[in-house]
Amino acid sequence: MRRAGFVGTRWLGVGLAAALAVFTISLAVTGRLGLYINPDSTWFAVSMSVFVLIGAVASFALPLGAEADHGHDHGALAPQTSSTRQNTPGDAPTVRGVVATHEHEHEHEHVRHPAAVVATVVGGVAASGVVVLTLVLPPASLSAELAMSRDVGATPLFGGADTIQLASTGDTASFGVGEWATVFATATDPDAFDGETVELTGFVTPGEDGAFDLTRLVITHCVIDAQPASLPVVTGASAPDTGQWVAITGTVRSSSDGQLVVDAAAVEEIAEPEDPYEY
Repeated sequence: MRRAGFVGTRWLGVGLAAALAVFTISLAVTGRLGLYINPDSTWFAVSMSVFVLIGAVASFALPLGAEADHGHDHGALAPQTSSTRQNTPGDAPTVRGVVATHEHEHEHEHVRHPAAVVATVVGGVAASGVVVLTLVLPPASLSAELAMSRDVGATPLFGGADTIQLASTGDTASFGVGEWATVFATATDPDAFDGETVELTGFVTPGEDGAFDLTRLVITHCVIDAQPASLPVVTGASAPDTGQWVAITGTVRSSSDGQLVVDAAAVEEIAEPEDPYEY
């Protein structure tokens, strides 16, 4: 029973960590790690995964159950002598009494409450299930539904003042949805951007007044911090289905109420790109 517990402890520690490390390295080799983290962090994730694998291999040098070592020895105890076999009230305890007390305390240390055992098993099964599903299921990007659920009604400012300065000089050729979303949200002179041509890629989310929004998820470090950036699009054609990826060619226009929109000249439905995020 104790051996099974030691095996479980080793699996929940070294085993799961090694499995995730292998998964991370395989994603990096196949070029799919960008579905989970910013590509700029790939070197760090891979190097840490290699470090974990080295530690996993080194762990085999430890005997099974070494994790439970409490880190102190019992010390040498003198053998019981005839002078210590008899005790009278008030005498110091015999060596045998000291040994028995120590053994009782040592056994008590390893007695675990049933609720703690159940919680450990349930937590271990859940953690193992998550790792196994991660290994089995194919990598996938975050969905349009998730992007809409994270939309708080205000455009996040991904680029800040630098983006506005670049846009004001006309240096917008490399701008994606995230940079243009910053411009649309913070431009104090919308007319200055009227007539800018754009070629953008994103997926469709519902807009206002029958129009649709062109949306991308922007990642700073990993998918946990992904935030949606959206641009309102107007077109004479009907809006594509929500979640459909499209490539848009059009012009930035300043509306009568001072809002910037993308006036789409062409909306082409495309497959999801290999790199679906912006950074």
